Order: sequence, then C-alpha cells, then structure tokens
Amino acid sequence: MLTIPKKFVDDMIDHAKSESPLECCGILAGKEETVTHIYKMKNTENDPDKYFMEPKEQFVAIKDMRAKGIDMLAIYHSHPHSPARPSGVDIKLAFYPDAIYIIVSLMDAAKPVIKGFLIKEGKVEETAIKIN
Repeated sequence: MLTIPKKFVDDMIDHAKSESPLECCGILAGKEETVTHIYKMKNTENDPDKYFMEPKEQFVAIKDMRAKGIDMLAIYHSHPHSPARPSGVDIKLAFYPDAIYIIVSLMDAAKPVIKGFLIKEGKVEETAIKIN
C-alpha cells in the first residue's frame, strides 16, 4: 500500500487548485511504498480534460530520482470538474504499469477527493493509499 505523508497530499491539492480549471500533474517518488518527494510538473496541454508532463521537467525529475536513489511510485493529476476515476484518455495514456495513478478530484473544492489506481493493459483497479 502506498503511504503518502499529509504534507504531500496538501501539496497535490494546492497544485490542483492553483492550476484549475486546467489539470495539474506531477510525480511522487520515494522508497518501499513511502513517498518522500513530490515533483510538480507543468501540464503542456491547454485543456481541462487532459494532461501531459513537460518532457524536460520530467527528464530532470527522473535524473534527480536516480541521483537520490529513490523510485517513481506514483503519477498524479487533477480532475477539476469530474470524479476521482480515470477517464478514457487517462487509461489510454497510462504508460507506467508499475506506477500508481493518483487522481485529485476538485468537484467539491472544499472537500477534494483523492484516489489511487493501478492501470495495466487498459484494466483499471482502485488501490488503497494511506495518508499519514
């Protein structure tokens, strides 16, 4: 089970709110299923229903993870106006089968909903995440 310290959950929610009405995106990294780092990425899509991480930023983040000896554990993005479940586009573009895909829903901005999913070969399975 992926464990996310509350400060990173708060960072994801703040990131989502600051980018709304567009989607935000980023990477959570760490060791042994515990998040220790967040990498907020620029969404290069100018569309409220899609995200694509800026490639140069993603490359820098991956180099930093390697230097720190940590792993990419999850990819997060927001759904400013829809539920915390993967869209058809999210499923189609899920290129990392070992990563957990976290969605931050701002349908009710006062009560954001965060859920994690495993997406492999087009199949979606909700997975528990622990916030501490």
